[in-house]
Amino acid sequence: MMNRMLSAKGMLTLAFALFTITFYGQDNFGGLALYTVRDNMGEDAKATLQKVADAGYAYIEAAGYNEGKFYGMEPQEFKSYLESIGLMPVSTHMGMVTLDNADQLIADTKAAGFEYFTIPVPPMGMFTFNREERTMGMKGSMENFANILTTLGKKCEAAGLKLLYHNHDFEYKDNEDGIKPIEYLLENTDPKYVNFQMDLYWVTRAGADPVAYFEEYPGRFKLWHVKDMDEEGKFAPVGEGTIDFKKILDKKDTSGMVKYFVEQDMTWDKKPLEVIKISHKGLKEIGFE
Repeated sequence: MMNRMLSAKGMLTLAFALFTITFYGQDNFGGLALYTVRDNMGEDAKATLQKVADAGYAYIEAAGYNEGKFYGMEPQEFKSYLESIGLMPVSTHMGMVTLDNADQLIADTKAAGFEYFTIPVPPMGMFTFNREERTMGMKGSMENFANILTTLGKKCEAAGLKLLYHNHDFEYKDNEDGIKPIEYLLENTDPKYVNFQMDLYWVTRAGADPVAYFEEYPGRFKLWHVKDMDEEGKFAPVGEGTIDFKKILDKKDTSGMVKYFVEQDMTWDKKPLEVIKISHKGLKEIGFE
């Protein structure tokens, strides 16, 4: 009798494993920053997420939170839908965070199943953008900036989340005081509470070397944005640009990278849903898993 029960249990386990492989796709790997397909997400979020899964991605980073919902879905609904199509919520960008609304945003991020609470630009009015010159920067003191990140990082840690700061190019350039913001933040925050998402395009665009930062500050760059750059300096699908991703990927352990996301802010003459397929193929050819 016991042998028969064990046999039945084993058959159920095997059946479930086969179902998982068939349903979720054994070739799915890597992540997509949904900012790439933001217009599609605005039109039909669920259909777009299904296409992201169909394109071969295994997990996502959100960039569409508003009034307590992710892309129009309550946190639990968003989490459940992702699970139903085999996508994992890993990170969400929360550029609107302040010290006043942080508790609610953190609670919603946790309820939606995310692991990383990522701040994409200096928060609380510190971010600046010059539309004429199309340049980014920040105002306010670096000390205050680091303190804000630390305060938010402690809130995230208490809730079981991990806080990251995502860069553009200006953080890797000297500011008016001769300080590189990224280096100040790395040296004046505790890795228990604050770490970083490196956008490989923007670091390269700033004239910096990602690998040099991995070696100088090992273990601090938990997530990457894998975004390529063409010869004109514009965004390009992964594998069709000039960035040496293989060299960077060789140092993933040094960097502390846990997961990565394809992102392309603008797709020019190509449709975003086509670009993410091209980039996924590029990931595989480069050696990302």
